[in-house]
Amino acid sequence: MHTIIEDLNWRYATKKFDSTKEVSEEDLHVIKESLRLTATSYGLQPLKFLLIQSKELREKLKIASYGQSQLTEASHIIVLCSYIDLNELHIDEYMKDVASTRSIPVEETKDFGDFVKQAIQPMSTKEKTKWNENQAYIALGQVLHTCASLRIDSTPMEGFDSTAYDQLLGLSERNLKATLVCAIGYRHVEDDAQHRSKVRKSTQDIFEVM
Repeated sequence: MHTIIEDLNWRYATKKFDSTKEVSEEDLHVIKESLRLTATSYGLQPLKFLLIQSKELREKLKIASYGQSQLTEASHIIVLCSYIDLNELHIDEYMKDVASTRSIPVEETKDFGDFVKQAIQPMSTKEKTKWNENQAYIALGQVLHTCASLRIDSTPMEGFDSTAYDQLLGLSERNLKATLVCAIGYRHVEDDAQHRSKVRKSTQDIFEVM
């Protein structure tokens, strides 16, 4: 079996973490780089990743997550935030990064920059917010696989009060909103969920050749 398939069969949404085990700094660096390198539309990265280490803050976030124990038991909590709005300044800043990284004059990015602006600027703020949220889901998929490859357990979470998160983390004034949460660490031996067979549609049911 290919290692990718082994990784995906190994991972599951961990319900109970072993709070005595922590992800190493070396593995954490890989996870952070994986998120930094994630694909986003046009490469704009309208995202911010918050690594929550404060025990006091995690207790408050647990309350805002309807008491889910992963918030305090996991080694680390990653809050995947997305921009609320995206304007021409953000695009111009990205074009400067493109020019700097590729060692070209920023003027050479004008056509690409104009193309991106024409695609994004007609959107309403609500549409931009949703578009930015979609980018966070791409990042979530990537970090789940990265963790599985490192044999680090993870739990993707949508079940939380995003307004409470935004208030606790001071996000709104930073043009950010909490979109997703990912708890990472190591499964507890008493987590019954690890023994359940993974249920997925068959290849025949989920794929169609046209």
